[in-house]
Amino acid sequence: MQASELFKQSNTVLLDGGMGTMLQASGLKLGAKPEELNITNPELIESIHAKYAAAGSRIVNANTFGASAHKLAGSAYSLEEIIAAGIANCKRACAPYGALTALDVGPLGELLEPSGTLAFEDAVSEYARIVRAGAAAGADLIFFETFTDLYELKAALLAAKENSGLPILASMSFEAGGRTFTGCTVESFGVTARGLGANAVGINCSLGPKEIFPMAKRLAEAVPGDFPVFVKPNAGLPRADGSGYDITPQLFAMEMKPYRELHLFAAGGCCGTTPEFIKLLNSTFAGCVPGRPAHKMPSVLCTPVDFVNVDGITVVGERINPTGKKRFQQALREEDMNYVLEQAVSQVEAGAQVLDVNVGAPGVDEPALMPKVVKALQSVTSLPLQLDSSNVEALENGLRVYNGKPIVNSTNGEQEKLDAILPLCKKYGAAIVGLAIDERGILPTAEDRAAIARRITEAALAVGIPREDIYIDCLTLTASAQQKDVLATVQALEACKKELGVRTILGVSNISFGLPCRSYLNTTFLTMAMYAGLDLAIMNPSSEEMMAAVYAYNVLTNRDPQSTKYIERYADRVPASVALRQAAQTVPAASASASGESAELTGPYAPLMKAVEKGLKGDAAAQTKALLAEKQPLEVVDEALIPALDIVGAKYEKGTLFLPQLLQAASAAQSAFEEIKNVIAQKGEGSASKGRIVLATVKGDVHDIGKNIVKVILENYGFEVIDLGRDVPVETVVNTVREKNVHLVGLSALMTTTLKSMEETIAALHEAGLDCKIMVGGAVLTPEYAEKIGADWYAKDAKRSADIAKEFFGAQ
Repeated sequence: MQASELFKQSNTVLLDGGMGTMLQASGLKLGAKPEELNITNPELIESIHAKYAAAGSRIVNANTFGASAHKLAGSAYSLEEIIAAGIANCKRACAPYGALTALDVGPLGELLEPSGTLAFEDAVSEYARIVRAGAAAGADLIFFETFTDLYELKAALLAAKENSGLPILASMSFEAGGRTFTGCTVESFGVTARGLGANAVGINCSLGPKEIFPMAKRLAEAVPGDFPVFVKPNAGLPRADGSGYDITPQLFAMEMKPYRELHLFAAGGCCGTTPEFIKLLNSTFAGCVPGRPAHKMPSVLCTPVDFVNVDGITVVGERINPTGKKRFQQALREEDMNYVLEQAVSQVEAGAQVLDVNVGAPGVDEPALMPKVVKALQSVTSLPLQLDSSNVEALENGLRVYNGKPIVNSTNGEQEKLDAILPLCKKYGAAIVGLAIDERGILPTAEDRAAIARRITEAALAVGIPREDIYIDCLTLTASAQQKDVLATVQALEACKKELGVRTILGVSNISFGLPCRSYLNTTFLTMAMYAGLDLAIMNPSSEEMMAAVYAYNVLTNRDPQSTKYIERYADRVPASVALRQAAQTVPAASASASGESAELTGPYAPLMKAVEKGLKGDAAAQTKALLAEKQPLEVVDEALIPALDIVGAKYEKGTLFLPQLLQAASAAQSAFEEIKNVIAQKGEGSASKGRIVLATVKGDVHDIGKNIVKVILENYGFEVIDLGRDVPVETVVNTVREKNVHLVGLSALMTTTLKSMEETIAALHEAGLDCKIMVGGAVLTPEYAEKIGADWYAKDAKRSADIAKEFFGAQ
């Protein structure tokens, strides 16, 4: 098979199975770098590839999954040498069978900003180096797999598109709840990866065929029927004793049969699977033709954790815009991100579903500021963003760092604008707003504006932007100046919906400029536009009249089944007139009967707690500084910071917020702790530590992301963490616990092969007679296995680690 024929196959293509599984069976030494075997034992690697090719695999992944600068640190061989050898080994093995060789690329092993410290462009550069090495070595395609961070996958996809012309398969690893480790949804992954240029999307690792199937079905529905989808499940789930995975090749093949209905482009196996597993898939997928029936594609905007389907009226918050706002302009010139973030948070709380972002103000370097604001906003809110600018460079800079699928506002009917902005939206997978205006200005009739909209639509389709991602703005004219043209806007909007099949958008509030009681005009015009088919309304979500119009409209047009959302918003509210009558009839003593919860929300610690919960670092520091003028440092910790983190932790456990928000809250708490530490140091009162904990990723395991996250959370609960790093020898853990007099130890392992190291470390701590308790965590652990190896606690995530620490030190 030739690479050019890859997506023209008449039958589901078989992928390979686990490389690590085969290497472990061959006696891979603990702590060894598997990729070095490409050079030190090429015969072994080539033989494994050949077994998969002989079993029916027509895409075989080279042994390059961990070939990154971070994971190869300390190696005697360069990244380029290892990749070249890996590709050569695979090509030799594949040649007799006509199979293709894929450059296999996994995560770098470091968290990207803002959750971690690795800068986005540094990640792009690292992946670019990997891609160039693979392409130079003769790889037929690129296979990105086992990603959990959508932002990191975006860096990898950009690097691949900018440094090679090879086909790209992109795969993420999801947990049982249907999200990745960092909270990314299946749908956000599908639309983002497709938009960024992946040629196929898939799911691999973490779970077995039965568990992945419903997610694979969602993935297939999130992309067009003719867009390739693939899967590589594990051989079931890990056994409780750490000895491997729980299903046989025969059961694996049987559990893969339901995937036939998804008409997959390709299928294979991941951890625990062998050539025997792949061989049995030949009959499972015999006669299975790739490609699904066409289905209507939704118009979506997303971040990793928030997926907005623009089906009916969707509210775009308008307040992150300096036009006519001196205070906002000042904040932008001073790069006062805290002010900008406060505007975002207030709009989120008011009910906005998308946030418009405009940073164009006098004296502002818009191309430099746009990416800073985008990154800052995405650190505190999960809502999708609308990047609003007439500056092409600013738009590109914002698009490049945006995590997910945004919308760009805007282009217009001028050819120069179309040529500059549409290719940007195509490259970065963004939706586009087209203004129904050209070099002639705003034309008065609905027909003329619709004609410009048609030209914009045709131009967008021509560069590859799908119809569902095209939004037309028929332009809201000011009623005070162009009253006779107001209806033309509504008529043009209706024509675009019916004749062009595109989405529509309007800046609603422009209608009332210069007139009194603007909310009356805004609400009436909004209702008219909604009835004509408006999809995105750029408006002030803090205007209760306008928000009420949106919710009421959705009830009356049957877009809110059983009035569920309307009831959720308004069930506990009463009209202002009724509220006034009730207030007049209420005796003063009633004010003293407020619940403890209400008192807490309005108490002196509420602003700090809210700042921590929302991840507002600057505000958290400022609020803490103000409180410390009146309160004792440890009082602020116990009465505000710890309760705020507990609230965030509870929401994390319930699945209402996710890892990025958890880490941002921890970061905000850290900024508050820094203020507290400064005051404590000035008073000479010593450390505010609530307890000392040793953390280590055990010997042989180089995966430390999970351990690093635990460290951040523990530190922000006020614990002192001694971080021993990754691949830590048993004796180092024992000696540190003894020398530092530590009473709580946290051990992490990600690979089944290093569970033995964890068991040996626990045994050594016990044998040394040290007075310490041990908590363990990692993707391959189970509560049963943790108990079996002598651990005192199993910590399923970072929040549970903090709960254990609080429980342990609180009991002392």
